Amino acid sequence: MRATYIYGAGDVRVIDVPDPAVQEPTDAVVRVTQSCICGSDLHSYLDLPATPDGRTIGHEFVGVVEDVGRDVTTIRKGDFVIAPFAWSDGTCDFCREGLHTSCRHGGFWNANGVGGGQAEAVRVPQADGTLFVVPGAVDPALLPSLLTLSDVYGTGYHAALTGRVSARTSVTVIGDGAVGLLAVLSARQLGAERIILMGRHKDRTDLGVEFGATDVVPERGAEGIAKVRELTGGDGTHVVLEAVGHYPAYEQAAGLSAQVV
Repeated sequence: MRATYIYGAGDVRVIDVPDPAVQEPTDAVVRVTQSCICGSDLHSYLDLPATPDGRTIGHEFVGVVEDVGRDVTTIRKGDFVIAPFAWSDGTCDFCREGLHTSCRHGGFWNANGVGGGQAEAVRVPQADGTLFVVPGAVDPALLPSLLTLSDVYGTGYHAALTGRVSARTSVTVIGDGAVGLLAVLSARQLGAERIILMGRHKDRTDLGVEFGATDVVPERGAEGIAKVRELTGGDGTHVVLEAVGHYPAYEQAAGLSAQVV
């Protein structure tokens, strides 16, 4: 099969590699139909030190199950499935708390012998806990939307859910990238009526307004904090969803609410 490998900053190649196969009884093999390029992939593209043997890349994909191990009970050949950005058993104490990325028996793509999603097929460990089956026939026109469920939408929704967003909470979302925009959408779906989006790219913040943002604040730092507090009568919002991932955004979030996600 063909798979994407990265050998260092700016050095990405599509190469021929052996087809993945079931190695453990809890594995499945998924033929990839759609895959994403994430911002974290771009970080590797820009900054990864030279790696002579290269490594796989990609962690957001959907596809059709081609094979399953003997202990897999909920996934069958031919199922169309969504793979999240980490694999997990779904049954350990961390998974039961909703912390699947801390699974005691899980891990991440592109590590420890598990390949990445930017390939024609992927071996999926802990298939029962990792893969989500889409019921019924899948409309090809929906594939890009289903692909968002592999990472970006789930990340925004998990943040809103962890922040206990509801009809009684006001929300600030920091960042107008894909995760921030879907955090806005998730907050609206969970009932929030006041959603302040902090972002500086008008094309994105316009989309954020379509998704449910009631206010847009382009200012950053102390100026941004002052603007949000002005909009909220000096109180800030019940919840802040930080969707940038850089230290200045953390500091900004801490100035907006006592509860930061």
